[in-house]
Amino acid sequence: MTTQERILVIGANGQIGSELVEALAAQHGAQNVIAADISPNNLYNAARYTTLNVLDKAGLAALVAAEEITQVYQLAAMLSATGEAAPLKAWTLNMDGLLNILEVARERNAVGKPLRIFWPSSIAAFGPSTPAQDTPQTTVMDPTTIYGISKLAGERLCEYYFIKYGVDVRSIRYPGIISFKSPPGGGTTDYAIAIFHSALRGERYESFLGPQTTLPMIYMPDAIRATIELMDAPAELIKVRSAYNVAGVSFNPEQLAVAISRKLPDFKIAYKPDSRQAIADTWPQSLDDAAATADWGWQARIGIDEMVADMLANVDVSLGKAA
Repeated sequence: MTTQERILVIGANGQIGSELVEALAAQHGAQNVIAADISPNNLYNAARYTTLNVLDKAGLAALVAAEEITQVYQLAAMLSATGEAAPLKAWTLNMDGLLNILEVARERNAVGKPLRIFWPSSIAAFGPSTPAQDTPQTTVMDPTTIYGISKLAGERLCEYYFIKYGVDVRSIRYPGIISFKSPPGGGTTDYAIAIFHSALRGERYESFLGPQTTLPMIYMPDAIRATIELMDAPAELIKVRSAYNVAGVSFNPEQLAVAISRKLPDFKIAYKPDSRQAIADTWPQSLDDAAATADWGWQARIGIDEMVADMLANVDVSLGKAA
């Protein structure tokens, strides 16, 4: 008989968390999925919601025990551009949040109540010495932002806790994630969300990245599917315990603007690169995700034109003027 999963999603008010809670509730039943965030506000109307600070290890451990949690998605983090403005705060949140959940999992393992952990890494863990085209699963990683440094350190911690303590922790190096259900959240790839808000308001979009800045991207439905497929895969199939490369589709602002113009012929774009350009210039342009395909069957499904059509049909410009 299969044990009923009891799932905790930390950072549930964020870009990934908001949609992941919905998908997990559909799969496991809403009563078995607890959304948690530091805010008292249940922004996306999760059936079960609690206020939680991931830096409060005692509170985290108590919640996991009381609810008999079997899976935790630890998504709370400060992103790349936001993190550069407050590097010590970003390091504390990104690293101590991960360490707290790894420690809770280690303690649960010791008493025969194992936790399966998901923690998101990022293409920000790569750097200027990383091969930019078809970035390999195992390669040089020399991140230049505090966000990227925390992601690289986090990958090493995940593998360490798996090898030393048997913690079943799994991770994806997310490309830039594009979605319509939440506004941009301070990431370097968030131009690819903000551009749709401007297009639908009939405004010219001023891109903070240059026209040829090609980056790996993934549309949210593919990102959610990848996350759940990885977590649902039998443990013996998971060969990478740092983080898997997962690719969606690579494009640059100019290519995205052209794709939007095919639907909205009057759309215009201008370019005014800012500090995020220097960050993007250190990141890959495309990813080799053959390891994810071979180990647990990952395959992207959504291309740029399908994504553009769906975004234009669903973006809610009332979410606020995007940066």
